[in-house]
Amino acid sequence: MKFIDESVITVTAGNGGKGCVSFRREKYIPRGGPDGGDGGDGGNVIVHTTVRRRTLYRFRHQRMFNAKNGGYGQGRQKTGKKGEDLVIEVPPGTVITNAETGELVCDCVTDGQNHILARGGIGGRGNARFKTSTNRAPRHAQPGTPGESFHLKLELKLLADIGIVGFPNAGKSTLLSRISSAKPKIADYPFTTLSPILGVVDTGHGEPFVVADIPGLIEGAHAGAGLGIRFLKHVERTGVLLHLVDAASIDPENPLAVYHMINRELEGFSEMLAEKPQIVALNKTDLPDAADNAKLFEAAAKDLETYRISAATGDGIEAVMNALEAKMRKQKDHDA
Repeated sequence: MKFIDESVITVTAGNGGKGCVSFRREKYIPRGGPDGGDGGDGGNVIVHTTVRRRTLYRFRHQRMFNAKNGGYGQGRQKTGKKGEDLVIEVPPGTVITNAETGELVCDCVTDGQNHILARGGIGGRGNARFKTSTNRAPRHAQPGTPGESFHLKLELKLLADIGIVGFPNAGKSTLLSRISSAKPKIADYPFTTLSPILGVVDTGHGEPFVVADIPGLIEGAHAGAGLGIRFLKHVERTGVLLHLVDAASIDPENPLAVYHMINRELEGFSEMLAEKPQIVALNKTDLPDAADNAKLFEAAAKDLETYRISAATGDGIEAVMNALEAKMRKQKDHDA
């Protein structure tokens, strides 16, 4: 299934039902008076956050969502049936905004969370409501009011504890496949990963945590180069970043060039991203010249928390996972 992370839909609540014009007609009661009932209220459109949904895929094919109209009022002062609510399910991490104004409508974070997107119209009053001392036989009733209608933009921002960022082909997918049961596509060319992929990591001590393989960033990503903006927004909600660097491709003349470039893209998109705690993993240390390049990187970045790993062989991965877990726990305690 293709990962769909944004969509624009139209939601329309149900109209209120029309009030009824009716008069009581029973044997021996020739002038029973008005008894028209009110119309029923229209149904609401409600968004429901559930972990049963993992993508916005369904909104690729269905863009119009309409709740039921309220029923008409009836004689004998019977109120029309309320229109049935329409419930739309979205995965946690979905942000809903007004597509026309950009105003935030709902931030769907918690499983089981509900929010009314469009309220149903109010049912019209029947003629029984208009009886007065001077008008004992009113012959009019109200129409129901229309339900609300909005064009909404849905964006799914992945909810993960740790986000793996780095240059295309740095080995992010290989690493995720080794530390979790996720099975991302792996090949030796840029942009193999075209969608963020989640993996659950269990180190054996403590609660498992979620890691997101964020597709490779390139220079200019924050301004939309490549698929930059689409990918960067998924990093916003991660607590800790694992900055993966291809040690075999480090420039000996400027060892920190790629590292600084990725951080500039994060900062260009959001200062909050640039301030997230990071751990640097120098990957592919099993390849020729990688060890020497790693030494140059470490010498130039003395203040960085750096680890040498090989996602292909598994060397050094346990140490970096333990470090990530510790930093993640510390960050969560700080946020609490």
